[in-house]
Amino acid sequence: MAAPNPFDQQQAIPGVKHIVAVSSGKGGVGKSTVATNLATALGQKNKVGLLDADIYGPSIPRMLGSLNQKPGINAAQRLEPIMRYGIKLMSIGFLIDENAAVVWRGPMLFKAMDQFLRDVDWGELDYLIVDLPPGTGDVQLSLAQKVPVAGAVMVTTPQNVALTDVKRAVDMFNRTGIRLLGMVENMAYMVNPANGEKIQMFPKGELESYMTAKSIPKIGEVPFNPNVGLACEAGVPIVESNKNSAEAQEFMRIADRIREILPV
Repeated sequence: MAAPNPFDQQQAIPGVKHIVAVSSGKGGVGKSTVATNLATALGQKNKVGLLDADIYGPSIPRMLGSLNQKPGINAAQRLEPIMRYGIKLMSIGFLIDENAAVVWRGPMLFKAMDQFLRDVDWGELDYLIVDLPPGTGDVQLSLAQKVPVAGAVMVTTPQNVALTDVKRAVDMFNRTGIRLLGMVENMAYMVNPANGEKIQMFPKGELESYMTAKSIPKIGEVPFNPNVGLACEAGVPIVESNKNSAEAQEFMRIADRIREILPV
């Protein structure tokens, strides 16, 4: 008898049209910043939810200015998402103290993911953005097994030390049958305010040649600007705090590209 296929367990979330994973091979490349601004940009025209699936290091509550808020429980005994900038949010960070460590093994992560997907009243959504933890571990596998993911957005910085881990993440998505929507190159360059010249912050690695070889489209190239990080620290994403900035405009273009690939 053939072994059961773990991906046969997938069940759609009622009312959610597209689930989009935002992933990175390694930490520190700005994945949560991209996820936050992408969700906020999409939310300007669509019904959007943002699930912080980084159980060990949740950052969405701080990045969206919703620290210390607690989700309610409705009459159906389901968690009510926190609303911020018109998007629905859920994170383990809403359920535990910000300084508390989550010391869980794999089965508990699986259960937590199941609850965030099934026991949250997401309602009608065009897009549910899932901010994954770095790497290729239990949370990624749990998401792939439990729900049909419309596609994944990979976030990386230009240098080869980041690309090495991106390759592993791409391999994971290929193995789990999740479509790769494209790559976002974050902190791709910095603009010299004196003359508008583009300055390369990181040594350009083999990212471009790798994407060409794998037929992975680049759907965004976000420049480095300290204001992007400061906006997240303040809980007001750059898409909201400085809509006319080059960075905000690039996030808006990425959102438009997602709408083109996954129309509602």
